[in-house]
This record gives sequence, C-alpha cells and structure tokens, in this order.
Amino acid sequence: MGPVLAGVLQLLALVGALALAHIPLGDHMAKVYSSDRHWRAERWIYRGIGADPDTRMRWTAYLRGVLAFSAAGVLFLYLLQRIQGVLPLSLGFRSIDPDQAFNTAVSFVTNTNWQSYYGEQAMGHVVQTAGLAVQNFVSAAVGMAVAAALVRGFAGSRSGELGNFWADMVRGVTRILLPGAFLAAIVLVACGVIQNFSGIHEVGQFMQGSQQWNGGAVASQEAVKELGTNGGGYFNANSAHPFENPTPFTDLFEIFLMLVIPFSLTRTFGVMVGSVRQGYAILATMGAIWVGFVGLMMWTEFAHHGPAFQIAGGAMEGKEVRFGVGASSIFAVSTTLTSTGAVNSFHSSFTGLGGGITMLGMMLGEIAPGGTGSGLYGMLIMAVIAVFIAGLMVGRTPEYLGKKIGTREIKLAACYILVTPALVLVLAAAAMALPTPVHSMTNSGAHGFSEILYAYTSAANNNGSAFAGLNADTQWFNTTLGLAMLLGRFLPIVFVLALAGSLGEQRPVPVTAGTLRTEKPLFTGLLVGAILIIAGLTYFPALALGPLAEGLAS
Repeated sequence: MGPVLAGVLQLLALVGALALAHIPLGDHMAKVYSSDRHWRAERWIYRGIGADPDTRMRWTAYLRGVLAFSAAGVLFLYLLQRIQGVLPLSLGFRSIDPDQAFNTAVSFVTNTNWQSYYGEQAMGHVVQTAGLAVQNFVSAAVGMAVAAALVRGFAGSRSGELGNFWADMVRGVTRILLPGAFLAAIVLVACGVIQNFSGIHEVGQFMQGSQQWNGGAVASQEAVKELGTNGGGYFNANSAHPFENPTPFTDLFEIFLMLVIPFSLTRTFGVMVGSVRQGYAILATMGAIWVGFVGLMMWTEFAHHGPAFQIAGGAMEGKEVRFGVGASSIFAVSTTLTSTGAVNSFHSSFTGLGGGITMLGMMLGEIAPGGTGSGLYGMLIMAVIAVFIAGLMVGRTPEYLGKKIGTREIKLAACYILVTPALVLVLAAAAMALPTPVHSMTNSGAHGFSEILYAYTSAANNNGSAFAGLNADTQWFNTTLGLAMLLGRFLPIVFVLALAGSLGEQRPVPVTAGTLRTEKPLFTGLLVGAILIIAGLTYFPALALGPLAEGLAS
C-alpha cells in the first residue's frame, strides 16, 4: 500500500468514526445543558464552592463567573509551580521561575497549553496531575459553557437569561469530559501509553551515554489533553513521543478525540435551537474547511521535489516514521483547526506552504471545528457576519435563527473578529522591531519570521503549538505570550456573552418569504467564503512575508 493511499484510508476511517459519534454525543450534550436536575456529587461541588446552580444569570453575571473562576485558576496554578521544590513527588525539580510560572498558569487556564519548558525536565507529578491535568478539564468546560450560553441566547425569548455558569461548567466536567476521558485513557493504556508515578530512571546505553526518563500519569492526561482540545504534553516531544502516542492506531484515536466534541457540538446546537438542520449547516461548513485543509496539506507534503523526497515518499523531515506523511498531515491540520496544539511532528519542518497551512488554520479563528465550545461560538459569530453581509446584498435587515442582527449585534461580532488579529500582528511586529526578541530565532529570513508569527498566532488563538525553532523561554516571550493568551481568550468571551445577552432579550421574528434560509447549502457556501475572505484579507501580508515567501522560494 502506498503512503498516499494509506493517508486517504486513514482520513476515511476518521470521518466514519466521527459520523458514528455525532448524533449520540451531540444529543447527550444537549441534554446535559438543558437538564434541570443535579447529580448528588454535583450538589456537593456547588456547596463546596458556595454556588447556587438554580440561579438564572444574565450575561453580566455569567461573565463575572467565568472571569472569577479563571482568575482563581491562574492564581492557584501559579502558586503551585512556585512551591514545586517543596512538594512531594517533585522528582527533584526546582520551583518554576516567576515569568515562566505566569506563562504556564495562563496557558493552561486559557485552554492554550503553550509550554516554554521541557515537560519531563521541569514539572513533577503533583504539578502535572493536581495542576495541569485539572485545568485541562475545567478550561475546556468553561469554553463549552460559554458556547451553551450563546446558544441559549439564540433560543431564548425576551428574558436575557443565559443559564447558570457554575452548573454549566460543573456538568461539562462531570457528565462529558470525565466519562469520556476515563474511557479514552483505558484505550490508551491498553495500546501502550504509560500510566504510573515512577521516578527518573536511565534507559539504555548509547554513544552519547544513557538517557534519563521519568514516568507519569500520561494516559489519563493524554486523554483529556485531546478530548478537551488542550494540547499540553507530559514530554517535550508531545504526541510524537512513544510514551504518549506509541502506534498508528493511538495516533488516529487521538485525532478522533480532539475532533469529536467540537464536531458533535453542532448537533447540540441544532437540538437546543429546535432545528437540527441549522446544526447540519454549521457542521457542513466546518467539515468542508477541515477536509479542504487536510487535502491541501497532504498535497504539499506528498509533492515530490527531488530524489530525497521521492525515496522518502514525501517530506519526511521532522515526522515520525511510524506515522508517515499522511497521518502527520491529518494531525497537523486537526490540531491547528482546533485549539488543541498537540503535535505528532515538528511543524517547523513542514514544507514552506505546509507550515503556512497550519498557521492559516489558526488564523481562521480555529472554528473548523475549533476548540471545545470555542469553535462553536466562533463559528456562530462568523454566521452572524455572513448573515449581515447577505442582508447588505439584498437591502434587508439581517436575521439569524429568528433574531434580528442590528447595530449592537454587528458591533459585538466585529469586535470579536478584530481582537485576535490585532494581538497577533501588533505583538509580532514589536518582536521583530525590538533588538532582543529576534535573538530567540533559530533561523533567519522568512522562516525566522514564521517562527515568531506562528508563536503569537498560536498564543492569541489559544492553540499552544509551536514552530519548534523559537526559544520562547525568555522574559519577553513568557510575558507577551502570556498576555496574548489572556486577552485572546477572555476579550472574545466578553463579546460573545454580550451578544448572547442582546439576542436573548429579543422576541423571535417569524419566518417570511424574504428570510434568508440559513440551513441551506447556499448559506453554507456564503459562510465558508466569508471566513476565508476575512482571514485572507487580514493576514495575507504577514503570510506573504513568512511561509508564502519560503514556499515560493523552495
């Protein structure tokens, strides 16, 4: 079997598995966010945190809950890293420096999971399990809660109430992420992923001497890392490391985990707004972009330019032999079109155009299918923009799901789509203009610029992957990337919840002959075009200086 055919078959198997999970998981999540009943264990949690899960919140109260909970998470994780040196099971690792502790705390609380350190050489078992793994669950649950709030805004009528943040967040953990991660961890352990609390030990003898590795609760963290679109790995090599991802099957399974919730949330959306066809329209948009990016990535990486590529069967530099070009391409596209950021290959070693595709996936806003929750609310914001554009074309007040898109709504949507590009482009320009940050680049020229552009694109979009050639463990990058992660996560959430509140206060308008049918293929095409054009016009000059220049020169 040739490598191209193998890649296509893996893609088809992945699509089939996602199709099988779509309806049952989507319906289950709709029940989770629509139920009024609380489990006994959930009631204990509410008592412990002093929250009333039955209080109906308007958008301002919901936002206060999101910000307060996330601020507490940043503070706890920061302090845990700062006292690591005196904690049990620290494996002899020292406490983390202030700037790196800040960067890491912000990274995991914002669902970014950017790591400017070697995981196996910096973090002990307590920080990994009680700190990082916990945030893998709750940060993903926060994103899903915000998405549920926006959907309620579309489905509500004149109340302006968006549900209860504490109930949404706790249910996302207890009823979706915990059961899913538990089952996924069992599969990963059965397939060879390690799960222990062993200390540091030597492995083999090599020409350069012995290698030292430590164990860890890797399978359990790997499961939620992918299922919650987190991405932070136990080891520096991330999902290219055999302890995290030993076989081609585990590789495909991990891709499935990172995609299954974001794609299934479109079904949840359709059920909650009372029209599953609306959910299918959003699903078709996400699927078209994802499949298109995978096909384009495979084409760029399989293109044979010279005898070395022909012998290797494609651009194999930086890719694991046990996965090959096809699986690495699917993984790279999936991790950058979601907010996962996990890697099974070095994106810096992809072809110039291939590296540009990974960047463009993040620049679209990670909405195809995007992160857990963040992908859905990002796509719905783009749907509002597309409806507004359609309204301008025909001279009619735009409507989406029975809600009028007026001045307030379009301003909030516009602010949402402007925040991330502003962070990426301003901070990347500052890093290139100042004398010190550029010393962190391993390469010069277009590829060196791509390293910095990729870093800020990844941070502001809460992705967490890196081009692997940039030394980001400096005060400048730890601080500025941390700020990009904070602002890139919470400023958009402010606009999303404000938009949800505005929509929830409206009375739905009846469908007429002139209403744009947003469940039809025509709207799906309009939405795909709007996404690509907006991202292209925003980022094309920066991409032209980096990956496009490198790709055209090769």
